[in-house]
Amino acid sequence: MVRRTKATSPKARPSTPTRVFTGKAPESFGFQTILYEKSGGWATITLNRPEALNAVNGRMLEELSRALKDASWDDAVGALVLTGAGDRAFCTGADLKEQEQFLDRPRDYWKWMGEFIEVHERLRNMGKPTVARLNGIVVGGGNELNLACDLAVAADDIYIRHVGTSHGSVPLAGATQFLPLVVGERRAREILLLNEEIPAQLACDWGLVNIVVPRGELDDAVEDLVRKLLNKLPEKTRYTRQQLNFWRDLSWGLTIGHGRDWLAIHNTSPETREGIRAFLEKRTPDYRSIRERWAEDRAPEWVDGSIPSEREDGSLSSPLSAVGRRPSRPKTAPKLTPKAKAKPKAKPKTKAKAKVKARAKRRRRR
Repeated sequence: MVRRTKATSPKARPSTPTRVFTGKAPESFGFQTILYEKSGGWATITLNRPEALNAVNGRMLEELSRALKDASWDDAVGALVLTGAGDRAFCTGADLKEQEQFLDRPRDYWKWMGEFIEVHERLRNMGKPTVARLNGIVVGGGNELNLACDLAVAADDIYIRHVGTSHGSVPLAGATQFLPLVVGERRAREILLLNEEIPAQLACDWGLVNIVVPRGELDDAVEDLVRKLLNKLPEKTRYTRQQLNFWRDLSWGLTIGHGRDWLAIHNTSPETREGIRAFLEKRTPDYRSIRERWAEDRAPEWVDGSIPSEREDGSLSSPLSAVGRRPSRPKTAPKLTPKAKAKPKAKPKTKAKAKVKARAKRRRRR
């Protein structure tokens, strides 16, 4: 028997520190507005507000950020599927019932928009391929989430639509930046300016989705696509995505901060108010009335046609009547006539200068 000496004995291995940058069990999060699952080497996030057509609210944004971060950190997850609960809607954008509060506090919208931006950036930069499973209609911000994914599979009975110019908003959290890259400049303008429904097959022809299948085949088509993605090298896939993101990152980085502030400030505009209230009252926005105020110069940028103006005491008033009569200009104080400037006194002449002038006169006479 060979006896191990102290010198030849194997050293004790140091204890491994607890790993921090890794994923957690989905059930540990206790999400309320999304479903989060991990199975077969990929993760699935389901927007779970079917009663509101899976519209996005503040709580959902916060939960999406946490789930996307976890999926990104979990090395057992090789891809992500994003979908909606039920069969009516994938996502219909922001919850306008929640948005109503921002009409009075636009500074709070700025905070909400920050959460929306964070979700987009985590989805686009999670380092793993993402697939949008379009199980129902895709409207407004819902299509911006679709555009943020790498690939999309749609049921053949869904449609995609943007509604910003119809409902008092601007789709600047992905649509204005990415649509020209995806479908081309003219198609992007058609989609965002006309706000018409785009059926699934036409969306596929335009490049908005990759695959369209009958609804009964949707899950099989998504799984087949995900397995193809998993059968690739993870590091090379991650960096390929990073390079592909160049033009998106460029347009996003140059516009999103400005857009966040613009949307927040314009939550006070009559157009935003009319769009949200028309939705809540289940009617069409009164486009004609707003157009008339523009044509008749009745302060269309101000609620109730009232332009704040500053009084002499520094307080604000709203002197413009509802019919749009412009207020008379405040009387200006009379101009004060400046005092006539006194002529400067002539400086006394010195004797030397006087003698010189006298000599010059005598020479001229000669």
